[in-house]
Amino acid sequence: METLHIGRARLTWLPGGVTHLDGGAMFGVVPKPLWSKKYPVNERNQIELRTDPILIEIDDKKLLIDSGIGNDKLTDKQIRNFGVSEQSHVVLSLNKLGYSTEDIDYVLMTHLHFDHACGLTKWQGGELQPAFEKAIIYTSKTEWNEMRKPNVRSANTYWESNWKPIEQLVHPFSERMEILPGLQMVHTGGHSDGHSIICFEDGEDCFIHMADIMPTNAHQNPLWVLAYDDFPVTSVYAKQKWLDYGYKKKAWVTFYHDAYYRALRYDRNGKIVDQMKRVE
Repeated sequence: METLHIGRARLTWLPGGVTHLDGGAMFGVVPKPLWSKKYPVNERNQIELRTDPILIEIDDKKLLIDSGIGNDKLTDKQIRNFGVSEQSHVVLSLNKLGYSTEDIDYVLMTHLHFDHACGLTKWQGGELQPAFEKAIIYTSKTEWNEMRKPNVRSANTYWESNWKPIEQLVHPFSERMEILPGLQMVHTGGHSDGHSIICFEDGEDCFIHMADIMPTNAHQNPLWVLAYDDFPVTSVYAKQKWLDYGYKKKAWVTFYHDAYYRALRYDRNGKIVDQMKRVE
């Protein structure tokens, strides 16, 4: 498990599962000869995408960014269609660090698509129960509303099994919320109507978790957005805004999906000046 210290925050990536999705869908209208130079693709035109929650330890609190794909939450057909080659090891990883699921104080859900939210619930005694029993779960009010009443398009990714068992733990916020001093969630929209990013600042130290408006290192170009995005132009503007902010702060950008990098730090011109690679 890779660990990165940024200011008073300690970040640890937990193995939450692996999917393989269509590269064309992940890069939208960008031609394959361009995006395939920046991110490897297999013979089925699929790219590897992690679903790895980030454990943040700060001010004696333990937080997770998103929850992974869980275990035994997908049908055989879904496993095949989403190219799932590995399910979650989050609980085992927490145990190796000396923690349990009950030690998690907050879960910060950037959005509630299945590949981020399946890990919120677990099977216990034949029923689905909250996976993080004592945690407060934060997500935007817009996202939470659509999760419970999806439209004809979003019903494919917002599943009752991922919200019904944890609804008593969810605390929706409107546009912006400070979770702890210097750590905030900000509603951006774009990838989904309720999508949020996470920003932490501690003096000169900063990280920005762009979630699915910048799912991999290869999506740095603001115009390279996903075909999965519900509001792609909103994604473009949100990514440009937060990258510009991050460049000025020389911030780290952290990733949930990237199979090769955990985090990258950019200078004021958008050039990489530091990196943390994923260790096999």
